[in-house]
Amino acid sequence: MPIPQPQIPYGAVYFRKSNPPRKDWARDYGVAASDGLNTFRHWFMWSAIERAPGRFDWDDCDRQLDLAAEHGMTTVIAEFTMAAPDWLTRKHGHARMRTADGRAMASQLSPSVAVGGFGEGLGGAGPMTLNAPEVHEAVMGFLTRLAERYRGHPGLMGYDVNNEVNYQPDFDFSDPTAAAFRVWLRKKYGSLDALAEVWHRYSYAEWDDIMPPRQVQPYAECLDWLTFREDNFYGHVDDKIAAIRAADPQAKIISHGIAGTITALAGHGCNDWRAAEQVEIYGYTWIAARKGNQPWRNFYAGDLVRGAARGKPFWHAERQGGPLWMQPQVLGRAKDDARVATPEDICLWSLASFAAGARGMMNLRYRPLLDGPLFGAFGAYGMDGERTPRSEMQAQIGRWANAPEQAGLMAAKPVRGEIGLLLIPEAQRFDRLLSAEGGFTTYQNAMWGAYRGFFDLGVQADWVHCDDIDQYDVLYAPYPILIPANLAERLAAWVANGGKLISEACPGYFGDMGRVGVKQPHNGLAAVFGVEQDEVEFMPDIADRIALTLDGSALRGGGFLQSYHPINATVLGSFDDGRVAVTTSTHGAGRTLLIGTHISAGHFRDIEAGSEGAAAWFAACMAWAERAPIIETGNAAVQGRLHADGEKRYLWLVNPTDKTQFISARINGKPLTAEVVYWGRESLAEIPAQNALIIGLCI
Repeated sequence: MPIPQPQIPYGAVYFRKSNPPRKDWARDYGVAASDGLNTFRHWFMWSAIERAPGRFDWDDCDRQLDLAAEHGMTTVIAEFTMAAPDWLTRKHGHARMRTADGRAMASQLSPSVAVGGFGEGLGGAGPMTLNAPEVHEAVMGFLTRLAERYRGHPGLMGYDVNNEVNYQPDFDFSDPTAAAFRVWLRKKYGSLDALAEVWHRYSYAEWDDIMPPRQVQPYAECLDWLTFREDNFYGHVDDKIAAIRAADPQAKIISHGIAGTITALAGHGCNDWRAAEQVEIYGYTWIAARKGNQPWRNFYAGDLVRGAARGKPFWHAERQGGPLWMQPQVLGRAKDDARVATPEDICLWSLASFAAGARGMMNLRYRPLLDGPLFGAFGAYGMDGERTPRSEMQAQIGRWANAPEQAGLMAAKPVRGEIGLLLIPEAQRFDRLLSAEGGFTTYQNAMWGAYRGFFDLGVQADWVHCDDIDQYDVLYAPYPILIPANLAERLAAWVANGGKLISEACPGYFGDMGRVGVKQPHNGLAAVFGVEQDEVEFMPDIADRIALTLDGSALRGGGFLQSYHPINATVLGSFDDGRVAVTTSTHGAGRTLLIGTHISAGHFRDIEAGSEGAAAWFAACMAWAERAPIIETGNAAVQGRLHADGEKRYLWLVNPTDKTQFISARINGKPLTAEVVYWGRESLAEIPAQNALIIGLCI
């Protein structure tokens, strides 16, 4: 009989071939099960299993599934076909990924596992391209054999496909990928003449004349290359899923990324929306030691992936449980900035992720690796597998989350936020090309600045893909410099139907394939905002000198500057030189608010430096949109999330600081009335440091 699906999958990544020692496996499973862990994920690496063509070593893998069944635990098999066998690399050298100058990707040991066959870069990298038919066939053949072997095993939950879904932007310029690019282009354009009109390359005599662009510049061919890379990558992920499902149609298909949509969509293909769409359960790696332990970051990844999951279950698939030594992400940071994880840290990270909506949790190590540069890292248990204060905290939370008393709480999901942050993938791809030469990070800073601006006001700002705008009636566009014509048309209709759109500078300045509109805003957006462009300045290197005033508040800009001539808009604010900076207008049944700089990027810059930044702007946006925070805590240090399941309501209040915080919380303007306290003290007035108060509300 299969192991029942746990209420909350809760556990850790365990087996990685080289670690932990085989002699400890049975003991570790017994400890984990008694500590309330119910799920292990294992790295089943192709390079460690198919040791020669057709010669498979499954013994260690078999033992993991059998131990899981013996201890009432479920198993997620992480397929690691990106760890290519060395014999395959030798046999098909032409299929190794390559840089633009022809250097082949090295096959090397992974720092996360100390096993060979991995490529260079992030966790999902592999040295071989699946665009080579021989490699594609071998990968799908191995996955078929893997799924057939473990199909129906009582300890199996499912398969995690393509660890931390991503690829390396400096690779792949190999011949097989160039050939796949040409096929993609032929399908898109149909003829070389049609392609020439867009690319402005008029001397392609044959499709084979086309090579992947070596430059990183804001041209149509470079945009096509970035779009192809993403399409091609996720197409191969689909192929993997199809191979597994054909062999084992009952098991769940699972995946996890790095919550990288804001920072790495264009370069690494980290499109959480697209990745989540492919699977039944999605998740994310988020490690405070690598990302930072600021309060907003404890919610950011969970909020992002909740939006990407579009209602599907999602997990905090890799959560830190121990220290990180000597790695570049921690150098120069304070000891208490997640470099040495404490039990209190584990409590905070876990509860903040649950508050953001995660309904599964895995520590990225059960116990630390014993070799390689990540020795000693991340494990909640000791180097010898013994319990620690960190593992005791992990166990406490796991038992609590899976107790029957929490069934209703864990069935609920966060309610829709007060405002949506608009994500436009085309804008991020174009910004990567536009900003590459100057090394600007305006897109990233603007998106983070907008999220943080509302977060610090106690506002739940949801991440909204441009395909999902109809689900919200208030949207904020932090850096909308490229808006395709079809999206501009949909936004105009959305506003006309009653939507409230807040936009920063240069909305749709660049249109399809990165072409500038000769009149701004173009693609019909001038009518939506009720303005025409006066002047524009692209000087992000000195954007801290942009100064404007709104309702008596002095603000500093970021990114670009765009001033306006109002047509049927009302002027609300001006730059210090008198040019129009902020306008509002009506369009049909809806309204728009436009500010002529990327104030979110400036806000992120300034608040990171310790100032209050443009907090007044975000407060003004809420007032303009006639929105108040759903949850008011009376204490800006405490973050809240309201969850719902039918008529039932649950309130999560999280204190990420190192001091007890006192609150006077209200929901939609009304005082709290608690029906039951699920976590925390009975008092509704205080929350201990790095902890939470979770209550069921009386309706």
